[in-house]
Amino acid sequence: MEKVPDSGRMLVVGNHSGQLPFDAAMVEVALLFDKDPPRVARALVDTWVPSLPFVSTFMSRCGQIVGTPDNCRRLLAAEEALLVFPEGTRGLNKLFAERYRLKDFGLGFMRLALENGAPIVPVGVVGAEEQAPALFDLKPLARLLAFPAFPITPTLLPFPLPSRYRLWFGEPMRFEGSPDDEDAVLEEKVDQVKAAITALLARGLEERPHVFW
Repeated sequence: MEKVPDSGRMLVVGNHSGQLPFDAAMVEVALLFDKDPPRVARALVDTWVPSLPFVSTFMSRCGQIVGTPDNCRRLLAAEEALLVFPEGTRGLNKLFAERYRLKDFGLGFMRLALENGAPIVPVGVVGAEEQAPALFDLKPLARLLAFPAFPITPTLLPFPLPSRYRLWFGEPMRFEGSPDDEDAVLEEKVDQVKAAITALLARGLEERPHVFW
């Protein structure tokens, strides 16, 4: 936690999993209650979330925002911290057999970091993969409901298994270059962030004594 900057704009970038975004809540709670001085991080939610009744209102009241470029620029200009999961729903709804294997990262967070001169703080979230293990994805039903996925789990969502979360924060990473660079150039930078998160996950998995304690 001491590696997280005490102030100023930043992007906290981590792995995503667990079927429901409890991992985002846990990172935010850790930054708010375990860090001294506390930091408030706003998680970026997918553009389809505002279409969900009740959920969109709940997310807004919790301080989360839709991850549009304009929203992100305004908050970074105000020196706020953003919580980003570049895997998106691909990571959130991954199957249990794919646990702790990162999906492809989007490039948007890197463009934001370069455009706004914001450091990237990697975080490895260990524990979310086991909270609601997805056995398979019922894609026809997901398409019918216009959901990105409809995972079938042995748990009754949104009541996850009592897995213990362990969060590993890495050193802030600063990048130089233009946000308008070719995708291939940005992908090299994104791969460095992905490698940092992978290393944090490996350390966390090696050192945790058990999933549930």
